[in-house]
Amino acid sequence: MLSRSVLTAFLTLAAPPAFAQMAETPLEAPPEAPPADAAPAEPAAPVARDLTQAEIKAFNQAVTAFTAGQTAQQKGDNQAAVTHYDAALPAIRVAVEADPAGIDNVAFLANALYADAAAYGALGQMDKVTPLYQEALPHWRRLVEAKPADATSRNILASILIQIGNSKLADHDRSGADPYYAEALPLARKGVEEQPNDPAARNVLLSALIGAGQTSTEEGMLEEALNMGKAMIADGSIDASNRPTVETMTGPAG
Repeated sequence: MLSRSVLTAFLTLAAPPAFAQMAETPLEAPPEAPPADAAPAEPAAPVARDLTQAEIKAFNQAVTAFTAGQTAQQKGDNQAAVTHYDAALPAIRVAVEADPAGIDNVAFLANALYADAAAYGALGQMDKVTPLYQEALPHWRRLVEAKPADATSRNILASILIQIGNSKLADHDRSGADPYYAEALPLARKGVEEQPNDPAARNVLLSALIGAGQTSTEEGMLEEALNMGKAMIADGSIDASNRPTVETMTGPAG
């Protein structure tokens, strides 16, 4: 059975500005409980809360750690990168939990998880990669929903979906893998529609087709992947992760 790895391009990601330290405020008394016979209230939307002084300090340190991780990753020092990213993540998670609607911190967390997964992948520690992608997935979905015209975010979301699908396919969970490929395909197709000559976008689509061809009941997926892969081998645009699979599909007569 074929399985695919998607090479995710390293991005230089801007960290959000550090929080200003705020004065401590006394805690308010909790509201009185409603009468026992009161009608049940509708579920309230998540309410943002202010970070504590300690959480602000930790977040500011996380911004510094994330930036150091980016610098190390750019230099190819992935071991240092994961050390910095792992140190940064807890405080970023707390900031998102405190204000779930704050899209800037959601983007920060999504990017940090993605960069951490890429660094672990470069180290060959694939057991670390999939959980990070799974955690990042809902955040990237939110970013794409908020900015559907952002091609970079769409391609990253598609890549993450394919990676998770590949992980399930490697565990012989075809039914579990299929929804991820199915979600990735329209994102990847849109990327190629917008940038038909972009090798990165084409390789994401090729990876999605190869994965979906092994799990979907829709006809023609693998044939489309094979034809696309052959063309990309011919023009030199296929990447190092897709080429071996296409060559295997092609066979000696290809």
